[in-house]
Amino acid sequence: MDVIWARRAASAEDVRESLKSRHPMKESTARTVLKRLEEKGYIEHRVEGRTNIYSGRDAPDHVAASGVRQLIDRFCGGSVERLLIGMVDNNVVDRQELQRLAQRIALRRNHTGEQ
Repeated sequence: MDVIWARRAASAEDVRESLKSRHPMKESTARTVLKRLEEKGYIEHRVEGRTNIYSGRDAPDHVAASGVRQLIDRFCGGSVERLLIGMVDNNVVDRQELQRLAQRIALRRNHTGEQ
């Protein structure tokens, strides 16, 4: 996904070439991964000649939020609080980061008038 987001559009060969230093793979493997990402709705393709050119369907932050929502639903019974407490308890997020997040949430609520 990072390759596609960075380039805005990429072929399977572009993806394979961009990843070869840290994750070497055959072009057919890259095509398979891209096909699966498309089936999940993360990317789409258009055809140029005989080549599929892939582009992202959503911005990275939207995809991340969707992935986190799936994790929350699957592993935390839908509870954001349970996820955050687990992240703090397991040193994934420290208390200072959590306080900064709480401040951002409070600011956003003040700007949108939410309670």
